[in-house]
Amino acid sequence: QVDLVESGGGSVQAGASLRLSCAASGRPLDNFVMGWFRQRPGKERELMVAAGKSSSRTYYGVADPGRFIVSRDIAKNTVHLQMNHLKPEDTAVYYCAAGWVLTSAQDAQWWGQGTRVSVSS
Repeated sequence: QVDLVESGGGSVQAGASLRLSCAASGRPLDNFVMGWFRQRPGKERELMVAAGKSSSRTYYGVADPGRFIVSRDIAKNTVHLQMNHLKPEDTAVYYCAAGWVLTSAQDAQWWGQGTRVSVSS
C-alpha cells in the first residue's frame, strides 16, 4: 500500500507562486514515475507533468514548462511542483500520482487526496 500526501495548495492572486509537495509512504517509489495532475471544475483529470527517476526523464502534459517545474527527491520519496506566475485558469485541484508510467490518469496506480489551488485575478 502506498499513501501519497500532498501539501502546499492555497488561494493566491494572479502572478504569485506556489510550491506543491507530495510525500509518499509505504514503499520506495524510485522505480516508479511520479507526477502531478489537475482537475478543473467540470473537466477531466489531466496530466500536468511527470518525472522519472532522473531529471532527464520529465514528461510534460498540459503544464507550461516555462511556469511549472517538477522535481523529485528520490531519497525522500517526494515530488514537488513549483508553480510560477499563476493565472486564474490554473485554478484546480492538483493531485499527486505514481505509476509505472504516467501519460494519462488511467496509468496511475496510486493517487493523493488532492490539494486545491485557487488563483484570483
